Amino acid sequence: MKVKAAPGIKVPREDKPREFITDAATVDVPNSAYYLRIQADGDLIEIDAADSAKTTAKKGGE
Repeated sequence: MKVKAAPGIKVPREDKPREFITDAATVDVPNSAYYLRIQADGDLIEIDAADSAKTTAKKGGE
């Protein structure tokens, strides 16, 4: 799943705890209990690639 951190939050990666997921870039992570729990807490936001593409297409077509 593709995720970003909530604004102002740094989330440690499951496989590399000294590296962080931030709100600066979208990251592809496995659909594991670790990431699902952090997402449920609101610290990670799932980015749906299909919705992003639709939004971009609508803006360009207007």
